[in-house]
Amino acid sequence: MDTEIFVKFKDRLLANCQSVIVGKDEAIEQIVICLIAGGHVLLEDVPGTGKTMLLRTFAKSLGGDFRRVQFTPDLLPSDLTGINFYNQKAGEFEFRPGPLFANFILADEINRATPRSQSALLEVMEERQITVDGVTHKMAQPYMVMATQNPVESYGTFPLPEAQMDRFFMRLSLGYPERDEETSVLRRRDSKSILEELGAVVTPEELSALQNSYSEVRVSDELADYLMNIVVRTRTDELASLGVSTRGALALYRASQIRAAVNGRDYVIPEDVKTEAMAVLPHRIVLSGNSHLDTATFVRRILDDVPVPLDRP
Repeated sequence: MDTEIFVKFKDRLLANCQSVIVGKDEAIEQIVICLIAGGHVLLEDVPGTGKTMLLRTFAKSLGGDFRRVQFTPDLLPSDLTGINFYNQKAGEFEFRPGPLFANFILADEINRATPRSQSALLEVMEERQITVDGVTHKMAQPYMVMATQNPVESYGTFPLPEAQMDRFFMRLSLGYPERDEETSVLRRRDSKSILEELGAVVTPEELSALQNSYSEVRVSDELADYLMNIVVRTRTDELASLGVSTRGALALYRASQIRAAVNGRDYVIPEDVKTEAMAVLPHRIVLSGNSHLDTATFVRRILDDVPVPLDRP
């Protein structure tokens, strides 16, 4: 297996995004992994940390059709999926597609829409299709939903249900940049003008080739058992009321394979599993009411407790 194409693909996207986004290389690499896996990403952080800018930069680096939707309480499902309207000139109904008919969808502040509107994303995120008035429309490839939400405001927000959270391949957090990095942002020209000049650096054909080959990355039996021990522990621990689903286990397996590939290896190591577990698992877990932990800390404790398989020659 030629892992060099994975490394070059990641490096090109990383370099292009770095011209706009400073100091978030790990988050960008995780979004690259999510893209190759064909998954969707949820960016959750406080306001003003560059969530929307990062996703816009990433989408522009990929080319393809991009749509941004600002989620609000008055948003209707048909505003996303599209409607059938009567064309008086033609004398018949025509379908007018909504913003979900694009390659890359930015769902900004997704938790500000009502559960009814949020549910419009369930079918397209899982099955890459939208059904309107009994007619199913297939989505063009590649297809990726990139959503943001603000975890600190509760007024006027609607928490995402577990079924929708489980459809996000990863949940990431950016955090504040380092002091030197933030100073460089202050002193350079406006990020929006840099973004306007940004062009695509990879093609859909390159992405398709990677998506068809990452499964060749080898995962030893010991590592597969290690991964499943982590997943099963999230289901059996007394602090958890809802553990990781089979979809989550598959996501962790695939993310570990792709992380190995973009780092130039055709085999998975325990560090791949541990790193990806922090992005793939916490948002799929619901803790019991008597737990004082957040789900990220809960997963970190599991990773510390589950024995790591020894490396073999």
